[in-house]
Amino acid sequence: MTKILPLYDLILNNDALKYIDSSTGLSYTPKDFHESLAIDQTSGLVFLYLDNQLKSVEVLLNFLRGDFTIALLSPTLNEDYKTNLEQHYQPYYIYDPLRGAIKGCFSVDAGPQHQLFRQVAAAKTQVHPQLKLLINTSGSTGSPKFVKLLEQNIVSNALSIVDYLPVTPSDVTPLNLPLFYSYGFSVFTSNAIAGGTIVCTNKTIMEKEFWEEFDQFGYTSLAGVPYVYEMLQRIGFLAKSYPSLRYLTQAGGRLNDSVLTAFAQYAEQNEISFFSMYGQTEATARISYLPPEYLLDKLGSIGKPIKNGRLDIDPSSGELRYYGPNIFGGYATKAEDLTTYQQEDMLLTGDLARADEDGFFYITGRSKRFIKLFGVRINLDEIERILIEKFDNERFVCIGEEDKHMVVAYTSDKIDGKLVKQLLFEQVKIHPACVKTHLLDSIPLTPNGKVDYMAIKDDILV
Repeated sequence: MTKILPLYDLILNNDALKYIDSSTGLSYTPKDFHESLAIDQTSGLVFLYLDNQLKSVEVLLNFLRGDFTIALLSPTLNEDYKTNLEQHYQPYYIYDPLRGAIKGCFSVDAGPQHQLFRQVAAAKTQVHPQLKLLINTSGSTGSPKFVKLLEQNIVSNALSIVDYLPVTPSDVTPLNLPLFYSYGFSVFTSNAIAGGTIVCTNKTIMEKEFWEEFDQFGYTSLAGVPYVYEMLQRIGFLAKSYPSLRYLTQAGGRLNDSVLTAFAQYAEQNEISFFSMYGQTEATARISYLPPEYLLDKLGSIGKPIKNGRLDIDPSSGELRYYGPNIFGGYATKAEDLTTYQQEDMLLTGDLARADEDGFFYITGRSKRFIKLFGVRINLDEIERILIEKFDNERFVCIGEEDKHMVVAYTSDKIDGKLVKQLLFEQVKIHPACVKTHLLDSIPLTPNGKVDYMAIKDDILV
């Protein structure tokens, strides 16, 4: 691998960068946080349960500075899940803003109001010397499975993102996506390297205070998963103009075509750039992007690969494959897995795809989001899209029941299950006997804003 400057050094070298505490309006530079915590080690495994407040950013910067291996985790995880993970991996340090005490640990006097803990047992979990980041593959259930990343993976991906996004030193960027999520972390790294002001806030787009902060600080960009853009449309975002806003980014799954079209038209009318992107945690964050000028002409495309990356399609399976320096080095499901790192030349994305005559790629479904009914292969993602379009953008979730039935779940009590079955029979010839319908109170989401299919399946198929 080509030697690169560490992420922390790139952040420290950005003279335009400052962090604003949204609750106080006070601003700080990375140099203000340089060695600001009393840490007695320079390496080892640390668990950081990060929210998006300034204290979390300060803690993250202090651990990025050393040779620590950082596991990013959600602070809202169930406490039993947290305990299980900590017993599983035995991190040397733990940061958790939501716990005042942790069994088997003592509080570290690292600075005012920092909930930093250290294991009583001083022995450190052995890790690969270059292993820098661990991102949990389950945002809500505290699975012990982590994606393993090196500094090279993180920095190369951040620099590729900065290559196509219009990040400038005059930007004001909110941390409106979770830092423990690969997309949210990539917003942080790319803006910390090349941006200007990062506003540290736990406010969400559904809170009035977020929009007050938007006006107060003059946000120049917003990042969101599909759910965020669906909510933005519902709360009237498209009916207003935002003078400071320069660009929008979307990743974390396919955005419904009608919603995407509405935002593309809004962006065009208001001279805002909208970047639709595709990525996976196993590729650190981003794999490809669709330039804004192609948003309507190539509607639904994931675009072309990022700088230094390459995409192709497996001719036998139709699966999308990615090649690039941001590919991870395997999974960890137990502490012993942290001693190794094996980067592959190719990442099998698990997504089925096609490419058009201009070299733009389109995701057609997940390789595991298929069921067989009477020997016919059914793409559940495609069924969801058909239903959403036919029922005026109502939310639908489709799951399979052991290749015997397809369950169609929705949240609107105005939807007639018989009409759903009739439509699917007319459109895709799925016999009504194979379709079950289910009314949900709400569609559960992971902390990353994606549909929690496992939670729905567990609820419906008990």
